[in-house]
Amino acid sequence: MISTDYLQLLARYNRWQNESLYGAAEALGEDARRENRGAFFRSIQETLCHILWADKIWLSRFTEYPAPAGGIPSSTALHVDWAPLCRDRRDTDDAILDWVAGVTDDMLRQDLSWRSASTGQEMSKPRWALYTHFFNHQTHHRGQVHAMLTAAGARPDDTDIPFMPGF
Repeated sequence: MISTDYLQLLARYNRWQNESLYGAAEALGEDARRENRGAFFRSIQETLCHILWADKIWLSRFTEYPAPAGGIPSSTALHVDWAPLCRDRRDTDDAILDWVAGVTDDMLRQDLSWRSASTGQEMSKPRWALYTHFFNHQTHHRGQVHAMLTAAGARPDDTDIPFMPGF
């Protein structure tokens, strides 16, 4: 089972990595961010939109956070413009830090039930496993963004937790 300390570490890691990737993407410019690079969600910007959309969906299940509209296929169009995407990412990272600050050991032992739009079914799973998935999903897709940025000549920060400032 995971701990609340682990969640707080991953929330800080999430913010650090998002600041790194968004900074590197900013330096590339709009055309480079939107270029189809053959990734699952095509471009840097579309992949960043999907990550943010998924974070918001899961936060809406974990808390009273408002769920975004649409489903996975439209997740890549969460924000058409770069500046609103960046602001929303920062605000959502704040919400993630606030959420994990309130998670208790008792909550980690409970199940969470929700209706999955992608499966059309009622689901129920242990919170600790869903919280783990939440952060794992981000890391998976951020790895794709890191690879696209690197291939485009950008220089995002290291991705290793031991190199995170303040760790």
